[in-house]
Order: sequence, then C-alpha cells, then structure tokens
Amino acid sequence: MCAKESFSIKQWATDDKPREKLMDKGRTALSDAELLAILLGSGNAQESAVGLAKRILASVNNDLNQLAVLNLEQFMRFKGVGSAKAVTIAAAMELGRRRRETEHKTQVKISSSSLAFSLLAPFLEDLAHEEFWVVYLNHANRPIRTEMVSKGGISGTLVDVRVVLRKALEYGAVGLILAHNHPSGTLSASTPDQELTDKIKLAALAMDIKVLDHLIVGQKGYFSFADEGLL
Repeated sequence: MCAKESFSIKQWATDDKPREKLMDKGRTALSDAELLAILLGSGNAQESAVGLAKRILASVNNDLNQLAVLNLEQFMRFKGVGSAKAVTIAAAMELGRRRRETEHKTQVKISSSSLAFSLLAPFLEDLAHEEFWVVYLNHANRPIRTEMVSKGGISGTLVDVRVVLRKALEYGAVGLILAHNHPSGTLSASTPDQELTDKIKLAALAMDIKVLDHLIVGQKGYFSFADEGLL
C-alpha cells in the first residue's frame, strides 16, 4: 500500500524538508532542485519531490533557461507531474520573467545594444517559436512602447512593414529598435533578416524615423546589427 503513495514533503525528515530549510536558512540556501521540489510538493511512488526535481532539471542539463522553455505537456511527461504541478511550475517561471521585465520598465535611455537586450530578453529568450518585437523610442532614445508585431513558428515569422511604421506614427516615435529571436539559438543574421532590416530602414527614413538597431536574441546572448556595422 505504501508503494502506491507519493513521497510528500510532509513525510520527510526535518533536515530534508526544503520548505523548513527555506524558513530556517533563507531562500538562497536552497539548491535549484530544492526550490523546484517546493513547487512540486510531492514526488511519485519511486522518488521524493527532490528526486523528481533533480530528474526534471537533469533533462534540461540543469539549465533554468531551458527549464523555462518547457511547455505544460513536456512537464507532464514526468511521472508524478500532473496538470496542477505543471501549471504551478509554468506560473513560477512566468513570474520570474515578468520580474525581469519590470526591472527594465524604468529604463531611462537606450544607449547601447546591451541595454536594448536587457529590455527585450525577458520577452524573447525563452520562446520555442519566433516572434518579432519593436521598441519605439522618443527623441531622447527613451522607450515609448515595446510591442510584439508578429508571431510565427519555429523557423520564422512574417513581418508587415506597414504595421511597424503605422504604430511608430501612432506613438510619435522617432527611433526604432527591431528584435526577433532564433529558437535554434543561432546568433547570426540570415539573408532574409538583412533584407527585412533594410526594407524597414528605408521605409522609416521616408518618415524621418531611424532604425537604430536590430537584435537577434537567443538563450545565450544576442547579435546586434548596429554593433556588427550592418545598419
């Protein structure tokens, strides 16, 4: 009968309980597996929540960025992870992303590709599909709006230049920073990437709007058209 029960955190010895460890020693004292175990709450008939958490983390090479990319179905492939646990983990990952986003909402001025990346990374670096975003800037290079203008599949997304520029006129923007992600992780510009950049840049110039950069975002960094002299 016991073999059918999952190993709840409540059943563990005090020294092995991550919840109590967090309360006693603080959250920074816990390992990634222990923090994930708290979200899981219990394991399965063969392993504790910490054991299950370690197995989940091992599947993504203990990389939290890769963990954040997993969808609900992928979490639920692990024995002991049902829809409720999968949703809890996904919600925690999203809160972490939104915290990073909030930290950059008060960004005073975008003066480098690294600052642009810090603003855009929370939106793009963990996606399993491709999206195209635009940062609309005022005359002082301060963000007016940061918006997704196109969403596609794994290999690409179609971008309507008219939509990008219509929004620029609507917001009164004088500068644009373009960005899209490569789910493959490849940090280089393809020929279509360059052609789209040139197309938007040319159309924007006719309206006295400048394209200041185009970032290609991956999980491990970014590629900047401006830094590489491609604008």
